[in-house]
Order: sequence, then structure tokens, then C-alpha cells
Amino acid sequence: MQVDNALLAKLEKLSFLKISDDKREEIIEQLSQIVNFVDNLGELDTDSVDDKFAMSDAATFLREDAPSCDASVNESILKNAPQSSDHFFIVPKIIE
Repeated sequence: MQVDNALLAKLEKLSFLKISDDKREEIIEQLSQIVNFVDNLGELDTDSVDDKFAMSDAATFLREDAPSCDASVNESILKNAPQSSDHFFIVPKIIE
């Protein structure tokens, strides 16, 4: 995957970020390095690795799945939102 100005422009639009002109080349270079690193992971031979492989033999602690609702948490989060209605965030439409 090639990271160029066109892809960076799409990422800017999707993320609602504006990258200054003096930082564009630096960001493109960093994104290219990230993509190249992830591409290298695809070269690993994982055919002999068990699907349930884990770095630790310790079991994952399971907790009781009990619902809880603290309305003050929702209110404190939504009071910082630019727009909200009926306990939801209002965001601009991104799909055209």
C-alpha cells in the first residue's frame, strides 16, 4: 500500500483532522513505515501455530456479566460534547 497525498487527504477527511503543509511529508513517511512494518508481519509462517496459542498458560479471569448503569457518567461525558440529544452524541454525516 502506497501512502501518498491522496491517501493522506482521505484520512484527513475521515478523521476530521487538518495536517499543516509543513508536517505532511513527515506524516506520510511515518505512515509508510507503519504500513511496511505491518506488511512484514504477513511474511511470518504461522501454519504450525495452534489457533488457541497464548503467551501465558494462565486462564483469563472471568467476571459475572452483571449490567450496571450510572447515569452520572453518561451525563458528565455528554456535557463535554459539542452537540448531543437524547443521551447520544450528534456527529456530522461522513458517508456520502
